[in-house]
Amino acid sequence: MPFSDLQRGLEERTALGLLRQRHTLHSPQSTHIKVDGKRYLSFSSNDYLGLANHPKLISALQQGAAQCGVGAGAAHLVNGHFEPHHQLELQLAAFVGKPAALLFSTGYMANIGVVQALVGKDDTVFADKLNHASLNDAMLLSRAKVKRYRHSDMAQLEDLLAKAGSGRKLIITDAVFSMDGDTAYLPELLLLCEQYDAWLLVDDAHGFGVLGEQGRGILSHFGIASSRIIHMATLGKAAGVSGAFVAAERVIIDTLINHARSYIYTTAAPPALSVALLQSLELIEQCDDRRVHLYQLINKLRAGLAGLPWDLMHSDTAIQPLLIGDNQQVLGLSEKLRDRGIWVAAIRPPTVPQGTARLRITLSAAHTESDVEQLLGVLHEFAH
Repeated sequence: MPFSDLQRGLEERTALGLLRQRHTLHSPQSTHIKVDGKRYLSFSSNDYLGLANHPKLISALQQGAAQCGVGAGAAHLVNGHFEPHHQLELQLAAFVGKPAALLFSTGYMANIGVVQALVGKDDTVFADKLNHASLNDAMLLSRAKVKRYRHSDMAQLEDLLAKAGSGRKLIITDAVFSMDGDTAYLPELLLLCEQYDAWLLVDDAHGFGVLGEQGRGILSHFGIASSRIIHMATLGKAAGVSGAFVAAERVIIDTLINHARSYIYTTAAPPALSVALLQSLELIEQCDDRRVHLYQLINKLRAGLAGLPWDLMHSDTAIQPLLIGDNQQVLGLSEKLRDRGIWVAAIRPPTVPQGTARLRITLSAAHTESDVEQLLGVLHEFAH
């Protein structure tokens, strides 16, 4: 058995500062967590509104389990599509202003399902070079021709569109780029779609619940609407639970039901999760005060990080990347923070480009100003 080859590969990753390891939480997800037996102030969760441990969601999940049981027991198209699934799809479509919606077990499965169902070998996908791995895998699995454009470079994208041949055209992009925290130029992307007769798949994993009126997401944030837009968002970040959905025109959703393999050939998510998510949607609509507080914390953090020897990347969102560059240096800084009781993830290649290793600081509405001040104080201490 070639285990020695595998071991050498792991040793090489270790030497390059790229080995990935898991840590075990012994507490609910929150701004203050217990990891491997020690308590930390955390700036590494995507729980942007602080709903992952909300008592109303816990109660709704318990009620959902009592009402529907624990497992769905079958795929949606066999015998696993429950009333809470159906109601959640209706509510999600209405919430983001689309005619219809379809639930998926994860955002990864949603992206793979949409791209694979809508384009094939005679078609072309146009992708931002900083897109999430799920979008990258989706375009490769679709067998469509792939054209990647420089991050947010609309001129290069237009040139690629103009040179594209026949067949369907699909532009795919993150709404909020998960490792940089900046947002896609959606109005410009939509104009290009209209000019070159393309669809636009928007992965709103990090915008849904946070951006736009009442947290309705990136489309509301920009005030745009179009039948060309296919809106995907995840439900395990700001929504605090699990899963994902795709919202689009009815004909798109019906096509996914019939052709999206990651929807058809898998057991449906537990219906109790949909009961909890229906409650989550109500809370998201009512969370304006949390969103205001979150953006106050973002401004406070950015002001406090100014002047440090590390580059703070441009971001107006809850994702605030502090660029370190070297893999070993970012690991060392993350470890020093842990020694002081603060958990901030070190992000390294291939998740980010070579030479751009960073601390990915993520803020939550559940953080307090004193939490941010504690992080700033320690970082300033380390900088001198």
